[in-house]
Amino acid sequence: MVIVGAECEEYQLTLDDIDSSLVFMYTPVTEEGVKGEPQYAITDFVKAAVPSVNNVRIIGDAIEGNVIKGVGTYFGGREGPSKFEWLREHKENGDFLLVSTGTSEYTLVNEDVGQRLAFVYIPINFEGQEGESALVVSQVVKRAPPKVTNLKIIGDLREGSKVTVTGIVIGGSEGSSRVQWFKTSSSMLKDESLLEAVSTSKIAKAFRVPLGVVGFFIVAKFTPMTPDGESGDAAYVISERAVETLPPSLNFLSITGDYSEGEILTASYGYVGGHEGKSICNWYLHQVETDSGTLIPEVSGILQYRITKDTIGKFISFKCIPVRDDGTVGEPKACMGTERVRSGSPRLLSLQILGEAVEGITLSVDKKYWGGEEGESVFRWFRTSSDGTHSEIKGATTASYMLSLDDIGFFISVSCEPVRNDWARGPIVLSEQIGPIISGPPTCHSLEFVGSMVEGQRLSFVASYSGGERGNCIIEWFRVKSNGVKEKLIAEEYLGLSIEDVGRYIELIYTPVRNDGMRGSPASIKSEVIAPGDPMGVELIIPDCCEAIEIIPQKTYFGGEEGDGKYVWYRSKDRLHESTFLDLSTSDDDVLTCGNTLKYTPTLEDVGAYLALYWVPTRADRKCGKPLVSLSNNQISPAAPLVSNVRVKELSSGIYSGEGDYFGGYEGSSLFSWYRETNEGTIVLINGANSRTYEVMDPDYNCRLLFGYTPVRSDSVVGELKLSEPTDIILPELPKIEMLALAGKAVEGDVLTAVEVIPKSEIQQHVWGKYKKDVKYQWLSSLDIEDSSKSYERLSSQHSCSYKMRLEDIGRFLKCECIVTDLFGRSSEPAFAETGPILPGIPRIDKLEIEGRGFHTNLYAVRGTYSGGKEGKSKIQWLRSMVGSPDLISIPGEIGRMYEANVDDVGYRLVAIYTPIREDGFEGQPVSASTDPIAVEPDVLKEVKQKIDVGAVKFEVLCDKDRSAKKVPGVGTLERRVLEVNRKRVKVVKPGSKTSFPTTEIRGSYAPPFHVETFRNDQHRLRIVVDSENEVDLMVQTRHMRDVIVLVIRGLAQRFNSTSLNSLLKIET
Repeated sequence: MVIVGAECEEYQLTLDDIDSSLVFMYTPVTEEGVKGEPQYAITDFVKAAVPSVNNVRIIGDAIEGNVIKGVGTYFGGREGPSKFEWLREHKENGDFLLVSTGTSEYTLVNEDVGQRLAFVYIPINFEGQEGESALVVSQVVKRAPPKVTNLKIIGDLREGSKVTVTGIVIGGSEGSSRVQWFKTSSSMLKDESLLEAVSTSKIAKAFRVPLGVVGFFIVAKFTPMTPDGESGDAAYVISERAVETLPPSLNFLSITGDYSEGEILTASYGYVGGHEGKSICNWYLHQVETDSGTLIPEVSGILQYRITKDTIGKFISFKCIPVRDDGTVGEPKACMGTERVRSGSPRLLSLQILGEAVEGITLSVDKKYWGGEEGESVFRWFRTSSDGTHSEIKGATTASYMLSLDDIGFFISVSCEPVRNDWARGPIVLSEQIGPIISGPPTCHSLEFVGSMVEGQRLSFVASYSGGERGNCIIEWFRVKSNGVKEKLIAEEYLGLSIEDVGRYIELIYTPVRNDGMRGSPASIKSEVIAPGDPMGVELIIPDCCEAIEIIPQKTYFGGEEGDGKYVWYRSKDRLHESTFLDLSTSDDDVLTCGNTLKYTPTLEDVGAYLALYWVPTRADRKCGKPLVSLSNNQISPAAPLVSNVRVKELSSGIYSGEGDYFGGYEGSSLFSWYRETNEGTIVLINGANSRTYEVMDPDYNCRLLFGYTPVRSDSVVGELKLSEPTDIILPELPKIEMLALAGKAVEGDVLTAVEVIPKSEIQQHVWGKYKKDVKYQWLSSLDIEDSSKSYERLSSQHSCSYKMRLEDIGRFLKCECIVTDLFGRSSEPAFAETGPILPGIPRIDKLEIEGRGFHTNLYAVRGTYSGGKEGKSKIQWLRSMVGSPDLISIPGEIGRMYEANVDDVGYRLVAIYTPIREDGFEGQPVSASTDPIAVEPDVLKEVKQKIDVGAVKFEVLCDKDRSAKKVPGVGTLERRVLEVNRKRVKVVKPGSKTSFPTTEIRGSYAPPFHVETFRNDQHRLRIVVDSENEVDLMVQTRHMRDVIVLVIRGLAQRFNSTSLNSLLKIET
C-alpha cells in the first residue's frame, strides 16, 4: 500500500504503521528528467511506542454539584483500558486521598468544598502495557449557592388540616430555609404578583390551612438558605387541587377553671368546617371517668358552670355537637375534667346544743356545715360556774357529751372547729350555754371489757356511771354457749378465762345503784369468741442461693390463722450458730441486716457471705409466737458479669468519661475502649484509648464518640462488650475574646482600631490558630449626645476593625462589637469596647481649592472640606501672586467665600488663605489654594490684540468737568473726551466745537509713575495717573470697554512692567 504524501527522504511513523513493514523506494532522476532503475529498502515490523499521555487537564468549573471531566492526549499505539483516578486533598496534611476510580468524570460533592481534586491518567495500550501516569490538580472547589428541588406539598388539602412542604435542599440546610404560603384561584402557577399571601416567611415548613383559603389553590414559596444566612433562588409549588371545606367538627375542646366547690368552670372549643351555626353544648356529671354521665339541664347551651356541693368527688365533662350555619351536624366531641371536684373551704353556718340539762343525759350538737364532705370536726365542751369561771372538760371531744356528777350546778357550752374529710380546717365557732345542770337517776351510760379474749387471760370491765353518788353496784358474769344457753359464773370485779371459754362468749350484766339504794336500769355487754393460744413456727429452711435470684424459704406454721409475720434477713461472713440471731444484743459485729420480707433477692454485698432468716410467727390477729432462725448451707454465688446503661459524660471541655452499671459479682479489671463514628456512620476504634476518661484530639472533631465497656469479674470471667450511644458531634471549644480594646484617640477625624485580646489558655490559642474562620466587627453609636443611658444604634455600613470619627459623632459614645466565627459556623459571644464622648478635633480644612473658569470676568469660589467640630467664623483672605514670585499682594476687603475677578487680576494667580475656626473660637492652621494665572476673556483678548497691533487708537470717554482730580467721583456734569493712545504716550483731548479748538487736558508717556487704576465698586470708571500732579478719572459705558482700554494701555506700556503683559496676551513684540 502506497503511503499518500510520503514523498520525502524522511517519514514520521504513525499509528497506522504499527505491526507493518515499511518499504523505501528510491528512483534516481537526472537533471534532464531521465529516471533510472528504482532501488528498494525494507524495515522490520514497526512496534508501538511506550504508552504515554500529555496535555492532561480538567474540564468544568470547580463548584459543588458540577460534573468535571479529566481529559488528555494519548500516545503509544492503540489505547486500551486506560485507568482514571480522582483524589481529594486532605485538610490536615495536604496528602491526596483516593475518592473515585474507573471514570474520567466526577461529580463534586459537599466534602470537596474548600479542597482541591487531583485527576490521575494512567495510559494503557491495547496489549495491556501500562505507561507512566500523569496528574493534574484542580482549583479549590467552591460551595454552590443553595437551591431546592423536588418540591412537594404533603398533607390533606382540607380546612384546618396541616400541610407540609418538602424538598431536597442542595448547598444549604432545610432547617435554615424559609417558606411563605399564598393562595390563588388559578390551578396554574403564574406571576407572584397574582398570589395573595396568607402567611409570612418562616422557617417552619408546616402550615395549618385556614378557612379563608377554602376553594383556592395554595402555593408554597420555598427559599433555600445556608445556616449562615446565604439564600438561593426561591422555588414555588402549587397544590394539585383546591382546598376543600371540612364537615363541621371540633379541632380542640377544653375546660378551664378550678375544680372546687363554688368555683366557675369555662369550656372553650375550636370549630372548623365552614361558618358555625348554633352548636349544641351540654355539661355532664360522672361518678367515674368511664361512665356515660348525667346531664346537668340547667346549664345546657351555656359555656360556664358554677360547681355545686352535689358534684363533689365526681368528674365533670363538657360535650359539644358542632353545627354549621346551613344546619349540617358534625361529630360530637367531649372533654372530661382533669380531676374530681374538690370541696370548698369548711365553715359552720350554725351551732347549738340539743338535750335536757340533767345529769346522765347525753347532749348532742346540732350544726350546719358547709365546705365539702365533713370529716372529723373537732369538738370541745366547756363548763362554766355561776361566777363565770370558764374551763374545758377534759376528754369531751365528740359531738355528744353525757352530763356527769361534776357538771351539776354548772352551765355547759360547746365549740366546734369544722374539719373537712381531707383534714382541711375552718374557723372555730362557740355555742350558747345551757344549764345549770341538775342531778339524774342512776344510769350506766357505757360498759366495756378490759383484757384480752384469749385463753389464760383475765377480764375486767370499765363502767360509766351517772345519777348522783355511786353506791354498791351489782356485777354478774355469764358464759354463753353457741346455742345461746347462759351459765352464771362469779360476781367479782375480774374473770379469768379458762379452757372452757375457748370458742364461747362472755357476758357481763351491770346494775347501777346510788348510795341511797336506788337502782337504775341494768346494762350488759357480750364479748367476742374467746381466741385460742399463742402461735408458733414448726419448720424453716433456706435453699441454695445465687446473686439476683429470688429466695423462697420453706416454712410450716401452727397456731390459728397465720397473719403477717415478722421476717429479718441477716448476712454474715461466717456461718454462725442459730442462737446468735435469737439474741441480737449479743450478736457479732459482722452480722448485718439486709431484708424484712419473706422472700429475698441476694445483692452484690451478699456474694461470698452466708444468709440467715429470723422469723417471728404471727397469727391473723397479729399475735406473735416464738421466733425461729434458719441459715443457708452455702455461701452466695455471684451472677455472670454484664454491664448496662453504658453512657458518655462530659467532664469538662474536651474531656469525656465513660460510665456503665456493672452487675455480676465484684468487678475486676474491666476493659474500656473508645470509638470514633464519622459522618458516614463508620465506627473506628481509637488506638491507645483504653481508660475511662478520654481527651478529645483533632481527628475527633466533626465526629461522634462511643465508649466501649467489656465487664470483667474479679475472678477474671469476661462478659459481653457493650457500646454507649454516640455523643453529639464533637466540636472544639468555641473561640473566645478575652477583651476588646480600642486603639486611637476618641477625637473627631482620628481613626479608632478595634484590637481583640485572645485568651492565653493553650486550648484557646490552639482554637484561634487552627479553627478561626473570620472576625466580624460592628460599630454602634449612642442615640443622643451625652446620652447617660447609652442607648446605641448600629452603624449599618461600619463593619471593619477601624472607624474614622465624623462630625456627627462629637459628644456621642461609640461602641465596637466583635464576634469571631469558627470553621464549623459557630459564633462566639460578642465582645464590646466603648469610648467616652467623642471630642472635636483640631479645626482644619482639607481639599481646599478655588473653582472658576480662569478668565478675568469670572466669579471664583473657594471650596474645602472642614473638620474639627462645628465650624465657626472661619477667616478667608484673597490675594494675588505674581508668577515666579513668592510675594503675595493682599486684595483689600475680599474676605468672603466668593470673589469676582477683574482686569487687575490678569497675569496673576489668585490665592485664597483659609484659616479654619471652630465655633468655640479655636483656630487651626491656615491653608492656601491658588489658581492658574488669570487669563483675559477671549472676546476682550481678541479686541485688545487688534488695537495693539495697530499701535494707535482713540476711545470716546466721559469726564466730570466740575470734579477735581483729588476728589472722590460723584454726580456731576459729564462731558465727552477723546482718549488717544499710541506706542509712546497717552493723552486726553477735549474735542473742539463751533466756538473753540480741541484742547489737550493731559498728556504723558508710559514711564513710571505712570499707571492705570480701576475701581472695584464701579466697573465703568478708570483713572489714568501720569504723575502725582496729573491724573484724570474717565467713564465708559460698559465694563467691556473699560477692560479693553486698560489692557491696551498696559499692553503698550509693557516695556516698563516687570512682567510682560504681551506674553499673557500672546502678542509678539
